[in-house]
Order: sequence, then C-alpha cells, then structure tokens
Amino acid sequence: MRASVACSRGLTGEGTFDYLGDEGRIRAKTLYVVARPTRLRFDVVNPLGGVLSTLTSDGQSFAFSDLRQRQFLFGPADECNIEQALKVPVPPEALGELLTGQAPILVHTPERARLVWESGAYVLSIDSDHDAAERVSFVPRDADWGRPWQEQRLRVQEVLVSQKGRVLYEARLEEHGAASTAGPRVDPDGLEADVPPSGPSCDAEVPRRLRFEVPGAGRDIVFIQGDVRHNPPITPDLFRQSPPAGVHVRRSSCGGIENIP
Repeated sequence: MRASVACSRGLTGEGTFDYLGDEGRIRAKTLYVVARPTRLRFDVVNPLGGVLSTLTSDGQSFAFSDLRQRQFLFGPADECNIEQALKVPVPPEALGELLTGQAPILVHTPERARLVWESGAYVLSIDSDHDAAERVSFVPRDADWGRPWQEQRLRVQEVLVSQKGRVLYEARLEEHGAASTAGPRVDPDGLEADVPPSGPSCDAEVPRRLRFEVPGAGRDIVFIQGDVRHNPPITPDLFRQSPPAGVHVRRSSCGGIENIP
C-alpha cells in the first residue's frame, strides 16, 4: 500500500463535499492542498465567486475562518478541530492519507495484526490500544492480479475504525485513477521566483470518490475529487492564516469553544 503511492508527497485539486447530518444536507465546492503527513488547507468557494471559509492545519496549529458566521477559530491541529470544521472524525494525518488513497493504520504490535484473503480481497484486522480496532480491505490494481503478492500494487477499498465495539467512522474509497504531477507555481508578473513541485514526478492512483459514514453522529459525507495533482508547489504561509478584520476570534479545543476578549 505504501509503495503504491510512495512518489506522492501530497495533493492539490478541487472537489465537492456532499454532507448529510443533523443540520440537513449541505453541498459545497472546495479547493484543497494536502502535504503529507499533517498539513492541510481547504477553501470552500462560493459558486458566484469568492471564498466562504478556509481551514488550515500546519501539523501543530489549526485555524478555521468562516466568513458566513464571521468567526475565526484557532487551536491545536487535532481530531476534534478537524471534525468541528469538516464533520469527519479523523486527525489531519489520517485525512491526508485517505485522500491520497492510503489507510491510516492504528498503533499496534505485530502479533495484534492479522491479514487474510476474504471474498476477493486482502483484509487486514488490527487490535490497537484503548480497545480500538481497525479493518482495512485492499485489492490489487487491475494490471497486478497475476503478479506475485510481493509485487502487487494495492488499492484501499474500505477502512473501518471502532472503539469498544462502536464504529467511529467507515471510509469507502472508490473510482481510483492515475493523477499527474502538479506544475510549478509561476508569478504572472515575473517578480518572484517560480515555486517547483514539492516532490518527484508521480502518476500514482488516487480515489476520486470517498464516502465517510459516522453512524454514532448520523453523518454521511461524500467527497468527490475532480482535477487532482500530485506534489503541489508549497509556499511558506500556505497552511497558516490570521484572523481577518471584523470577525469573532475564538479558541477551539476538545473541551469546547472559548471566546477571546
């Protein structure tokens, strides 16, 4: 699995979120950049033009600017804050891996992992700490079914994570297809140096459709990746942001949201 996407340091592209939960149904178009393992940026854009909200995580600090509600949240880059903004209960590094077609693997010792062939797929079952468990389903790429297993490039089909028997989330990865390498970032005015891609040439497969189900919260999220490229150019402040003028600034953490005077 890791070797199949080893050339990819991250992704950039555009996609569509289709969210169904307690708030009703919400659809939004987003532009995103992911730099593995932990850096993320999602800009939700207005169909008529302009950015409605921006989420950034540089691996340590999280920020979420929501112009519709005129608020700016900041705090640690953890699972609670990513879920607050995207409604998906996964930490930043796990979301980045899923978008690139990998399964985030729970911490475990070798004797607590089992790999079997079941119903036409490899199935990996893991018992982790704190009564957490994971089940991952893989299949070989179409061209690799006849190869020895050591040489097969794998597609992740499904990831299910639970704790104490309760499903935290289930992710299904579908419609895999090769993606090309992003081009350099070029200043149209020629005032700044070009920014090259952040990694080597890469044509690894990427799942174009990801579906997250969160049974305990009654959430169903479908993310469809459109034009997607590997190894985007990375600028210094891409994964950080400051509060814009005229918004309420609040600190966000697993303990809740706190107003800042």
